[in-house]
Amino acid sequence: MTSDATVEPTAGTSPRPEAQRRVLAVLVSSQILSGAGLAAGITVGALLAQDMLGSTDLAGLPSALFTAGSALAAVGVGRISQARGRRPGLAAGYLTGAVGSAGVIVAAVADNPVLLFIALFVYGAGTATNLQARYAGADLAAPAHRARAVSTVLVATTLGGVVGPNLAAPTGDLADSLGIPALAGPFLLSGTAYALAALVLAVRLRPDPLLLARSLDLRQPTETTTAKTRGPGLIPGALTMILTQLVMVAIMTMTPVHMHDHGHGTAASGLVIAIHVGAMYLPSPLTGWLVDRYGPSVVAVASGLTLLAAGITAAAAPAYSVALLALALALLGLGWNLGLVSGTAMITDAVPLATRAKTQGLVDVSIAIAGATGGLSSGLVVSAAGYPVLALTGGVLALAVLPAVAATASSR
Repeated sequence: MTSDATVEPTAGTSPRPEAQRRVLAVLVSSQILSGAGLAAGITVGALLAQDMLGSTDLAGLPSALFTAGSALAAVGVGRISQARGRRPGLAAGYLTGAVGSAGVIVAAVADNPVLLFIALFVYGAGTATNLQARYAGADLAAPAHRARAVSTVLVATTLGGVVGPNLAAPTGDLADSLGIPALAGPFLLSGTAYALAALVLAVRLRPDPLLLARSLDLRQPTETTTAKTRGPGLIPGALTMILTQLVMVAIMTMTPVHMHDHGHGTAASGLVIAIHVGAMYLPSPLTGWLVDRYGPSVVAVASGLTLLAAGITAAAAPAYSVALLALALALLGLGWNLGLVSGTAMITDAVPLATRAKTQGLVDVSIAIAGATGGLSSGLVVSAAGYPVLALTGGVLALAVLPAVAATASSR
């Protein structure tokens, strides 16, 4: 009988299906937890800064800071994963996010904006790690099923991501009972969720998917050909994810502030963000199938068009209409999902296994910087021109995905 190490995998078959199933199960568990941590902070970060500073001018700064922090964390997680495997890299990233959450709570109690901004920067490590986990799902996947493996990891974030924002009000009440400002309450949830995600990965992610993939030498003939023919996919893949992240973060960050300024409470903004986060991750299985079936370029184009629709809807939605704002944020999340899965597939196809983790980390740095740019500029744009201008500008900017993909297609 042929041993596992000598099995020649085909495009549709994983060389270690049992290990791949176990890896995906562990990643799904950690992503459910981390999704709650991620979404909880998104819901109130801008509101907490606005409350401390008494102005909307820098309300986008928290989003910019934790996405900037995620840029640094992406480098760290990528390098640790490259050297020691996915397990220590991902666990360290989530643990850092938990430390940042604790720092936000301390800053809120002390009413110290400087400490808040430092803590939000550290908290960003959780965001980077949540995204880096998608690459781990593809390490042992069959080439023809990589996008679906990535999607399985992403969709697991949905449960935590939807539950987290809806716990904003209850965790605020809990925080208030403990003598902590109510707006810092969701960070109690995020800190606990990130710490538990780190524990699950540290204990259960065995075998390490990246180390096992290297030991089995998954660079099969079809992959070598793919790397040559899809080499240009590295640039459009990165550009697709950079643009979708910038647009998504900018509009998402200011939506709770926009709603708050027009009389909506945290329960309403939490509901809208929950719908948004659900749309970011829930369509992942379908998106993965579409990428595997029709190719990442087609899905990347769909991403740009969907984000345009999101921007138009958000700009046209009356401030009092929670339903229309929720629809706009749902489209925003869907467009981001289409861009992330298609871009990830392009990157994974274009980069050899030997340098994959390091390159993926560097790409995610660019994505995080784009998110930081979107978050920081969003408050300034809203302060100067209003939320509708921000939304419409973001939607139009997303169309830049189309020429990037077209240029690559014409070069093949």
